[in-house]
Amino acid sequence: MAEHIVVVGAGYAGLAAAKLAARWTGARVTLVNERDRFVERVRLHQLAAGQRLRDLPLGDLLRGTGVELVVDRVTGIDAETRRVRLTGGELTYDRLVYALGSRAGLDVPGAAEHAHPLATLEDAEALAGALRAARRVAVVGGGLTGVEAAAELAEARPDLEVVLVTGDELGAALSAKGRRYLRGVFDRLGVVVRDRVTVAEVRAEGPVLGDGELVPADAVVWTAGFRVPDLAREAGFAVDARGRMLVDETLASVSHPEVLGIGDAAAIRLPDGLELRMACATGLPTAQQAVRALAARMAGREPRPLRFRYRNQCVSLGRRDGLIQFVRADDSPVERVLTGRAAARYKELIVRGTVLFERHPVLPAG
Repeated sequence: MAEHIVVVGAGYAGLAAAKLAARWTGARVTLVNERDRFVERVRLHQLAAGQRLRDLPLGDLLRGTGVELVVDRVTGIDAETRRVRLTGGELTYDRLVYALGSRAGLDVPGAAEHAHPLATLEDAEALAGALRAARRVAVVGGGLTGVEAAAELAEARPDLEVVLVTGDELGAALSAKGRRYLRGVFDRLGVVVRDRVTVAEVRAEGPVLGDGELVPADAVVWTAGFRVPDLAREAGFAVDARGRMLVDETLASVSHPEVLGIGDAAAIRLPDGLELRMACATGLPTAQQAVRALAARMAGREPRPLRFRYRNQCVSLGRRDGLIQFVRADDSPVERVLTGRAAARYKELIVRGTVLFERHPVLPAG
């Protein structure tokens, strides 16, 4: 009897892994996801700004692959009996691919009650609704998600005053040239930057800084960090301090080798110790390599260890501007950047390419 592979999570990494497992292993593959649509998470700031996203039913993306789709929420995993518990039943597995992704880390007092995260489709829809009557919005978090959200909102809503609040210097992960360009774009769009400050709490009236200053806002967008589900820890899988599954050089769990950890929910490190960041650019190629290693192991061959390098960071700054920061293999920036409309087109091609990859996950992913 063929082995049964269960993949939990149909984000960028999980959907690709399920299709590749069905293609490369000959196993019976079941994909579990809490909704029946694929969500382009890298476009959620566009949805929040009032734009429409493509409707991508998982059934269409899986047609002809042999993957069985179960639309349900995972409530627990029994590692000893190899069972995945769902709200509507359970599944047994021979091998598990853990790809449950990440969600917003609303750890600051008041953030869960008064801020809008930007990690799920429902988050973006709720934020879009809250912004309809807003005149001033505070975006908390100066990473790529926060930068893209602030620029998108400012461009789409010229009547909206946008304030970006971050603990680091604006564009801290960019080169000096990249930081200067980003600052210029924000000046042009009218985005007010409050960098090198901390947020102590969030109130209905806006975020409160560490020194007690209130930043008035009709709506607060929270992009200051992400967290992963507690299911891996609760199941007894080896995890790091943040709850991400610890995996080896083939993306197999270090405590349960029949389990793969991919995407944001896995703590992936290269042999030199570099920890890969949570990103679509990480998830796609590592998912591909993880399933390739799994297929080799199931066929009795020695799997190849993970090989990975970063090449650039792609930042959209509205629909007509962008910033491509070229980086070294370890993701540290070099001075070279691509900016303006060319960068916006480059970023759009990359984003469209992720959906093309989900349709055809054997394509080279990095």
